[in-house]
Amino acid sequence: MSDVCCGTTPQTPAAPEPAGQPAAGERIRQVRELRYAAVAAAALAAGWSLDRAGMPAAGVGLELAAAAVAALSFVPEAVRALARGRIGVGTLMTIAAIGAVALGRYGEAAMLGILFSIAEGLEHYAVSRTRRGLRALLALVPPVVSVLRDGRETQAAPDELAPGDLMVLRPGERAATDGVIRRGRTSLDVSALTGESVPIEAGPDDDVQAGAVNGGGAIEVTVTARAADSSLARIVHIVEEAQERKGSAQRLADRVARPLVPTIMLLAAAVAALGALFGDPRVWIERALVVLVAASPCALAIAVPLTVVAAVGAASRRGALVKGGAALERLGAVRVLALDKTGTLTRNAPEVIETLTVDGATPVEVLAAAAALEARSEHPLARAILAAVPGAESGGASVADEVTAVPGHGLRGRLDAVELRLGRPGWIDGGPLADDVARLQEQGATVVLVERAGALIGAIAVRDELRPEAPEVIARLDALGITTAMLTGDNPRTAAALAARAGIGDVHAELRPEDKAEVLVRVAAGRPCAMVGDGVNDAPALATADVGIAMGAMGADVAIETADVALMGEDLRHLPQVVSLARRARGIMVANIVLALAIVVVLVPLAATGVLGLATVVLIHESAEVLVILNAIRAARVKDDENLAAAVRVEEAKPHTVAVPLLHTPDDPCCSGK
Repeated sequence: MSDVCCGTTPQTPAAPEPAGQPAAGERIRQVRELRYAAVAAAALAAGWSLDRAGMPAAGVGLELAAAAVAALSFVPEAVRALARGRIGVGTLMTIAAIGAVALGRYGEAAMLGILFSIAEGLEHYAVSRTRRGLRALLALVPPVVSVLRDGRETQAAPDELAPGDLMVLRPGERAATDGVIRRGRTSLDVSALTGESVPIEAGPDDDVQAGAVNGGGAIEVTVTARAADSSLARIVHIVEEAQERKGSAQRLADRVARPLVPTIMLLAAAVAALGALFGDPRVWIERALVVLVAASPCALAIAVPLTVVAAVGAASRRGALVKGGAALERLGAVRVLALDKTGTLTRNAPEVIETLTVDGATPVEVLAAAAALEARSEHPLARAILAAVPGAESGGASVADEVTAVPGHGLRGRLDAVELRLGRPGWIDGGPLADDVARLQEQGATVVLVERAGALIGAIAVRDELRPEAPEVIARLDALGITTAMLTGDNPRTAAALAARAGIGDVHAELRPEDKAEVLVRVAAGRPCAMVGDGVNDAPALATADVGIAMGAMGADVAIETADVALMGEDLRHLPQVVSLARRARGIMVANIVLALAIVVVLVPLAATGVLGLATVVLIHESAEVLVILNAIRAARVKDDENLAAAVRVEEAKPHTVAVPLLHTPDDPCCSGK
């Protein structure tokens, strides 16, 4: 956050919170600034009562005491900042409070301190609460975990786990860290991580993420990461770091607010000096103090950052990582959204649906030749072909030599000194299978041809079914005014068939990875655009788009690190949800900036001309700041899709069970020196 408010220096990263200790400001009544404000308000009320009861001396004493107590929440820090040569809103408020006391306006000085303390306390509470909601994810890690060591089962704390240890997860227990299933089969509930309510089936060699709940039988899991380095801990770190990244709206607010504080001081000095030449010095000094309060830019400084913290935290608790204010703003402005087909619009679980042959070749021979070329490939089509050949997935099939990929076309290699080719129609002539290939493509299948020793021996049709929620998602994006398009390397017939079922009218097929980036620019036509892909194969297009969105990124470090937005789950309905959240947050940012600037523009001339007094200006100014805070935290309120799992709910008082240091302390945005 900008240091224009109070000018404190950055704080060092906090140590991990001890287990069982509540975080500072856990409850609103524990907020230091609000406690000072409450005591000061009681003293001020008592002072006014004594004054009306005919005891003015006692009343004045209580008013001074109220002013002193309220000042404890901001004056000491402002003085320390001033000693370091930094000025901010705390400095302005300190000068105004001291000046009011010097002029005998004790009640106004107390009111200034009370209202400013209330605004600061509410801001502190709002920020710590939104950050605490994110770090509450760490409480998903159980306090103890069962571990097999030397053939005996023992209990250990999550922080004691090391890679290679063997965890035992019984039904209903959560994984303390990341691992790979060694023995047993089960269903895993990962709704707290991905926001999706449907459990996933898992067995030997499948990954288990920290925080996943074992919903089936007992399993043994080999630990692959320490608890502090687990995927869950990395997500928390990444989002906390993202909350500090500034977007254009925040940079604009900083550019306006940064020079405003010294300008305000010069303006107040000018009002006092010039007014004293032509009128009563006491009156104009008081007006100068009112100007200091009226023009202080604290509301402007917190207008955007608090919104970003709230929105990014809310998105993370719903299975979407938004990488900071810049990504949030750009996502909220998106008008064109392009989607990859395989793994994004489809389930990413293709199956071989038909095998065609020619020249006396058998389906087994065609599949075996294809599997030999695809044995080392990670492409979804390769997995489908290998799954159709008995023993191929476990390494029991033949493997071709000298296999090379021809980008955008297919593979070539040699098996037993015989040349093999596997690829799309056009690169390999379909010959007598051309009509059957066309028929299968019109049915939405992807067809690859297999050639041996320069002669076509067959074709394999693979189909990846459309995600059932895809038509609903496209309809919701259309309702948001977003133009959708499909970019795929598949053939035009298959792409068109699937796009029609999804409700997408703009289809671009037979694209190589680098082609997608060029087509995306043409489709966007100068409008803000986003690209949704798998985060790896679509890297050029994701980098070209204003916002790159990685689908199904849970456990995929590359996708999480490189994308602007990472959807952790596989349910495409998270996409319109996070777009709606970003659009709403962007509107809140704009509204907050407009309100903050309007308050300054309106109050300063009224204060300088004496139309409004100190008490009135303080009330209006601090009320506006509270309004900005309340408006900003609205960005965290997201209506959950009834078909998706609700945001993870964790008891606020529940202690963390794994020590993960904060990247940044939850600083007061108005007083942060970052």
